Amino acid sequence: MHGRDNVLAVPTAMVAQPALLDIERRVQELCLRYAEQLPFHGWHHVRFVRDKAVDFAEQNGANVSVVTAAALLHDVNYLVRKNSPAAAGTDLRLGVLAEVGVPAETADWIDRIIGEAEMRNRHRDISLEAQALSDADTLYKALPITPVLLAHRYLEENGVSLPELAQKILSEQQGVQEAGYYFYNAEAAARYTQWARANLRLWQCIAESLDDPSVLELVAALEPVAEGAAAG
Repeated sequence: MHGRDNVLAVPTAMVAQPALLDIERRVQELCLRYAEQLPFHGWHHVRFVRDKAVDFAEQNGANVSVVTAAALLHDVNYLVRKNSPAAAGTDLRLGVLAEVGVPAETADWIDRIIGEAEMRNRHRDISLEAQALSDADTLYKALPITPVLLAHRYLEENGVSLPELAQKILSEQQGVQEAGYYFYNAEAAARYTQWARANLRLWQCIAESLDDPSVLELVAALEPVAEGAAAG
């Protein structure tokens, strides 16, 4: 995939290893401090996305240090406001980067990568760095365990209903899947596309089931139970 032209302004920028370790420490501390606010986007998510993004960056020739920083900071917007776009975390993100000594130009690039990689924004020709981050974050969404173990956590964290989540997933993800760039990395696409298709088919079935008034009544009856279990 193409994408290098998007980052020519800072083609040799690097984030030093001590700074990366400091970013990791700060983000982990934030995730642990506000763990109750982040049942979906907590440290477990950040660590998974960071590890996979590094793997994809090493494969596609992206700047690994910059991708690492972007992956660590990509979801800090959920600390600022629930159910928010990545841009809501820009000030917090840039503040962390400034505190660990990352130059402003590189910090701005990292913030742009995060915006590029966001599911609602991405397109076929995003930068290599954004591709690596996007594939990692998208894989988390497509994991077969996500609807079973994590979807209810997303509902709880962001204060959205099941119909709203189904609509969000289908509206944001079906188009890129049909257009052929759900994953940018060829190996990831070969290995994980079947998971993505199954996941989207499941959410299509969920959306269809919610057209049945009896199913909606059942969901409404169960939601207080789920909320009580989460509170306990």
